[in-house]
Amino acid sequence: MKRQAIIALAGACISMTAADIGAQVKIGVIVSATGPAASLGIPEKNTVAMCPKTIGGKTVEYLVQDDATDTTNAVQVAKKLTSESNVDAIIGTSTTPAALAMLDVIADSETPTISLASSIRIIDPVDAKRTWMFKTPQTDVMMAGAIVEHMTKSGVKSIGYIGFNDALGEAFFAEVDKAAKARSLPLVANERFAPKDTSVVGQSLKLIAAKPDAVIVGASGTPAALPARTLVEQGYKGKLYFNHGVANNDFLRVGGKDVENAFVPASPVIVAAQLPDNHPSKKIAQDYVKSYEAANGPGSVAAFGSYAWDACLELAQSIPQALKTAQPGTKEFRRALRDALENIKDLGVTNGVVNMSKTDHLGLDNRARVMVQVKDGKWVLQP
Repeated sequence: MKRQAIIALAGACISMTAADIGAQVKIGVIVSATGPAASLGIPEKNTVAMCPKTIGGKTVEYLVQDDATDTTNAVQVAKKLTSESNVDAIIGTSTTPAALAMLDVIADSETPTISLASSIRIIDPVDAKRTWMFKTPQTDVMMAGAIVEHMTKSGVKSIGYIGFNDALGEAFFAEVDKAAKARSLPLVANERFAPKDTSVVGQSLKLIAAKPDAVIVGASGTPAALPARTLVEQGYKGKLYFNHGVANNDFLRVGGKDVENAFVPASPVIVAAQLPDNHPSKKIAQDYVKSYEAANGPGSVAAFGSYAWDACLELAQSIPQALKTAQPGTKEFRRALRDALENIKDLGVTNGVVNMSKTDHLGLDNRARVMVQVKDGKWVLQP
């Protein structure tokens, strides 16, 4: 009797497992919905709620987790999603340090992951770990280049830099430094601050003493407004530039008059209505803005949410291809999905056109960036 019961139970478990495999696609989502990067994570989380619930004839379940802008939490959540939830892919996380920390987990579990963070180091070089990592935001290389190009055209002769004292701040500085040297533009000051700092007076005074024509702030979210406010309070009169990690209305609200006239290399989506009609992302971006603001209120759209939307568009394109090879819930499906992502061609998204390859896990070109200026508390497209 016991032996028969055990055999029956084992058979039932096998049947349940077999039924579960292939029943649906599971997408793990990790965002920084709380903590210093909440202004990034909240629109990402809101956007995932809009992503398709059926792809390629399979239902899609999104398992959304908050890492609280904490690198250790991001790693722990990634481990849980891959080992316990057996997800087929991951979208996230929001910040560069956490995305880099997740590389070992996603490589060991062979889980294709689409990062929502900016640094090129997340996907380059495409080595054994990064073969499983993709991303949707423009890289710091692209955006640092856009800043320096704009500076030289605007007559800037020297620059200062202040950025986060983390992987984002260091990576963005490295690219600013390279771009500045390529154009023989002196970088006369280099300072750092922590995302949770409440004062940067010392760093600001050092920047002002160096007398740069312009200062670049290499930071993300609302904490990036602190250096701007302090520089203005201390009497700085030069130009201010920010990286693309500030492209949302929360930053404008917190920065207020202190970020007025600042320049930001940004995603086309934040000025979707201002784009020329021939821009490849105009209609897609406008449709996304309309849907997002219908769900979350007028003026609520942010570039960070669009990064999550573009990740969903990439998965919607790739999942049907992977289903030709294997069923969800298996290692074979994850490998096929990774290959399908790597072979995306001419996919229009809110931030440009995606053409990936074995050595390029972003796939965007310069059509993915626009220069905007803060005017009267709004983003204004620059020529």
